[in-house]
Amino acid sequence: MPGILYLVPNTLGSAELSTEPGAAHPLEAIIPRQVQVITAGLDYFVAENAKSTRAFLKLLGSSQGLARPIQEIEISELNVNTPAAALPALLAPLLAGRDGGLISEAGVPAVADPGANLVRLAHQHGIQVRPLVGPSSLLLAVMASGLNGQSFAFNGYLPTDAEARSKRIRQLEDRSRKEKQTQLFIETPYRNGAMLDALAQSCQPGTLICVATDLSLPSETVRTRTAAQWQAALTARQAPDFHKKPTVFLLLAD
Repeated sequence: MPGILYLVPNTLGSAELSTEPGAAHPLEAIIPRQVQVITAGLDYFVAENAKSTRAFLKLLGSSQGLARPIQEIEISELNVNTPAAALPALLAPLLAGRDGGLISEAGVPAVADPGANLVRLAHQHGIQVRPLVGPSSLLLAVMASGLNGQSFAFNGYLPTDAEARSKRIRQLEDRSRKEKQTQLFIETPYRNGAMLDALAQSCQPGTLICVATDLSLPSETVRTRTAAQWQAALTARQAPDFHKKPTVFLLLAD
């Protein structure tokens, strides 16, 4: 019988959280104990980034203990540069009866993550797929934004070219207005400032824009303002502290 492919949630960047004397382990506030127990028993992972996965496993080990030492745990990488032809080899241990975990660099795997291709292939081979509960920056952003949580769409990255980006923002704003739908997107963290500038300048004054940064971390900030209010804040040099920090952007047109 094939093994089980567990979709393992990672932290959103909180691996360096310290434990106060007498306090619960910081991981328990982010990932349920049952999920930790399942993950700690695995010795094979397919990961977007091996280094960050080892850091997560180290944190998990300090909370739950691991079935094997980290150096004995096998980690194969799957990222945007992995060719489709390499995917079957990543599933070979599961087809041989070994359980394994799919883990993203941050948050839940297979959502805005190249791991979705492996999950699809697992289904084609009759491998059981079990998603485990953990933090998703996209859902946390929708929850905290105050925007429409009944209908929303994630659009990935927008164009880096300024003109193309502004055009795409206006398209998403128009779609939001027609469908009453919240639009989500992300940006490479060092371009966060350029993204907010483009949103404030490209959107209609009354369009709501939410900037959600460092979700689930002690430095977390979530602010929802109109495009006009963001424009005024940027003119007054009151931009949020989000340079090089993971951020989710949301908009909802009136």
